[in-house]
Amino acid sequence: MSTFYDISMTIDAGMQVYKNKEEKKPIFKNMSNFVTGKAYETQLTLDAHTGTHIDAPLHMIENGQTMDSISLDSLVGPARVLDLTHVHDGITKADLEPFAIQAGEWLLFKTRNSLSEAFDFEFIYLKEDGAHYLRDLHVKGIGTDGLGIERAQPNYGTHRSLLGAGIHVVEGLRLKEVPGGNYFMVIAPLKVSGIEASPARAFLIG
Repeated sequence: MSTFYDISMTIDAGMQVYKNKEEKKPIFKNMSNFVTGKAYETQLTLDAHTGTHIDAPLHMIENGQTMDSISLDSLVGPARVLDLTHVHDGITKADLEPFAIQAGEWLLFKTRNSLSEAFDFEFIYLKEDGAHYLRDLHVKGIGTDGLGIERAQPNYGTHRSLLGAGIHVVEGLRLKEVPGGNYFMVIAPLKVSGIEASPARAFLIG
């Protein structure tokens, strides 16, 4: 019997946001309730990079492609969770080499980031040599359980290497309960156009 894993962050007013920036927090505003009206309605204000989300090339590449260029069929299919909970600081080429990664793979990084719901300013990220290694292997996509795939890197080398090569980047996954291994993955961003990112619902079946 298959096991279903919801690997999305829950969106709420108290959720972790990048660097705990106030302007990145979601806002829930009640517009109507059963005292003021006949129906309950909420206005939701979100940053495009809220919680579990996918970055389009425009995020880091001038004149890059936007969310509407990303096809759903490229976000659905086989994926492999790599257990990297032993890694400190950042993921390097040396950390990735033992996994015998193949061209066309979707990889999801399970790190210590998944073990806490508070934002960690020293979150585990993908170092530039790791990004170059995966780019040269021609992987299809990379998901990470940090709210960023890189941290304070000059010129955003990790993002630019991956997005510039057409490799999908998903950030903000929740993989605490997911063992390393192979799964069927679904990542479903909002159907938005003309912007650089979108929140997404993501799950695994394995």
